[in-house]
Amino acid sequence: MTMKIVKSLREPMRLMAALIAAALGVVAMSSLQASAQDPQLQEKVQALKEAAAANKAAMAQYTWVQQETVALKGEVKKQKVFQVRIGPDGKPQKTPLDAAAQPQAESGRKHGLKHKIKERKLGELEDYAKSLGALAQQYARPEPGRVQEAAQAGNVLTGPAGVPGMVQLVIQNYLKTGDKVTFVFDQQQKALRSIQVNSYLQDPSDKATITVQFAQVPNGPTHASLITVNGESKQLTVTLENTDYRKL
Repeated sequence: MTMKIVKSLREPMRLMAALIAAALGVVAMSSLQASAQDPQLQEKVQALKEAAAANKAAMAQYTWVQQETVALKGEVKKQKVFQVRIGPDGKPQKTPLDAAAQPQAESGRKHGLKHKIKERKLGELEDYAKSLGALAQQYARPEPGRVQEAAQAGNVLTGPAGVPGMVQLVIQNYLKTGDKVTFVFDQQQKALRSIQVNSYLQDPSDKATITVQFAQVPNGPTHASLITVNGESKQLTVTLENTDYRKL
């Protein structure tokens, strides 16, 4: 009898919890939707576009060092260091700096099925890490054209970022169908502060989350100082840390 009473009470409680969660989601979303109707939306979009374009042009005059760290389930598997600069196509060009620091291959050739399986798995993880890194770089450099297209399609919402002088622009379907990008923008300094991304690789089920933190280059523009991307399916994390900026 007691079990029946407890069971009968659980269902209304679950329903109430679901309703409360839904209501909170509606309240949070409505604040952004209300902001999306703000006549100053285009002004905020324009400010983000101009900042992104100015940074892109300024960074073409710099070179910097990037450390790439790959971790599987929290355990560091590989680290590499590159000298980076922006190429003629507007994309980062990397030159390895630490070839001598990489672990040397074990002497002698190994044979056997176990070794081949291990090599294949390592190759798959390396390819996966490269895909994650490439995806993160696409989101870390906002494209003014994509931002404008999203605004024209009604895919941009704005709202407070929780810090005075900061505003967030939330864009749906920015780079891929179903993705979500949140830009935190400093209106006073006209500079990006962070980017949060929910996206995926080739298949929407292969989810990836990306965090980009920006910092001021000494006497220069702001740039992505730390990029972290998590590939959920393989529990693989790729971290890109940029330092030692120098003018060309």
